Amino acid sequence: MGFKCSCKFKTGRKITVGNQKVCAIVLAAGQGKRMKSSVQKQYMLLKEHPILYYSLKAFEDREEIEKIVLVVGKGEISYCRREIVEKHGFQKVTDIIEGGKERYHSVYEGLKSLKEECDYVLIHDGARPFITEEMIINVIESVKKYGACAVGMPVKDTIKMVNEEDFCVHTPERAKVWAMQTPQAFEYKIIKSAYDKLMQKEIMVTDDAMVVEQFMNIPVKLIKGTYENIKITTQEDWKIAEVLMEG
Repeated sequence: MGFKCSCKFKTGRKITVGNQKVCAIVLAAGQGKRMKSSVQKQYMLLKEHPILYYSLKAFEDREEIEKIVLVVGKGEISYCRREIVEKHGFQKVTDIIEGGKERYHSVYEGLKSLKEECDYVLIHDGARPFITEEMIINVIESVKKYGACAVGMPVKDTIKMVNEEDFCVHTPERAKVWAMQTPQAFEYKIIKSAYDKLMQKEIMVTDDAMVVEQFMNIPVKLIKGTYENIKITTQEDWKIAEVLMEG
């Protein structure tokens, strides 16, 4: 099982965006409690770089991305600017801001920071270091066509829906079930409006596509990512990531 990090190769593909501005929000405000580490997961070294480095590098290298907003945890702005952004020469990271209690609070802070400066926004979890240039290109092409899209992959296992007592109540058709990933991309006006409505009701959401589904009644196009595009959340994920990075 081999993997080539996006920072190691170029696809050669280019997208014509014209006067339309494409920006990215990279989320790195998670506390990483499930990693059981004294170092927050986004700053842990994966091979020779922090996990967060790989996502920022992928967006930095795509000429279609004009601006990156980096959302970090409370009290981490100075550290992240010095040890991540300045140390690695990321020129497109123009804003480093503090996130909120939940992931959706952090996304909302990132959207507010953009202040309608972009036409399209890609939202990505900084704990997914195996994002590729091909994913970024496909997402930009799709969001321009559909207005809302997200990366994911069809599930390999049978999924069961359970009740409060963990008894199976429904088995969805596996061919129609996807596991969601990031990046997820939207017209800025669509996602900002959706999050404005979410913040008025404060219901629990688990990804950005869900916010658009719930509040905008706009279908979200799913496009295939890769099974390697894992989110590093647990120690088991870390072991898999080390194998992928060495592949």
